Amino acid sequence: MTKIPHRLYLTEEQMPKQWFNLRSAMGEQPDPLLNPATLQPLGVDDLSPIFCRELARQELDGQTPYVDIPEPILDVYKMYRPSPLVRAYELEKALDTPARIYYKFEGNNTSGSHKLNSAVAQAYYAKLQGLAGVTTETGAGQWGTALAEACSYFGLAPMSRSPSARR
Repeated sequence: MTKIPHRLYLTEEQMPKQWFNLRSAMGEQPDPLLNPATLQPLGVDDLSPIFCRELARQELDGQTPYVDIPEPILDVYKMYRPSPLVRAYELEKALDTPARIYYKFEGNNTSGSHKLNSAVAQAYYAKLQGLAGVTTETGAGQWGTALAEACSYFGLAPMSRSPSARR
């Protein structure tokens, strides 16, 4: 009998080149986000003061199944990815399922979590839009760490503020 490995590693060439838009596969779309002032569905212009325009567009897109990952983002991902895909044998047993369950272990990157994957994309799109920096609020610090690292890759100024700093 062949033993199935607990960890699977992809090569850089096998890394995904697109993000999957889960909303595109939903049979029933969630209710639209509403502008609190007008109670009308939010548009890209409504979200642009908070998000980069491209991220706002992606957030509101329920149709496009795949979004190409820009090469500069892939280049940063290659510094710490691919991370191992781990077979969850014990969870399969506990659920008594014939399904094979895997999870990604993202603790190997410098921010210690999956947050760097999103932060890199956010910093990239902010730079592309011509913004000088990105601001976030952080609690425990993982998000702030990830965003600061992502901003450094693209020459942006990270700014974060802990809620406890306001007290």
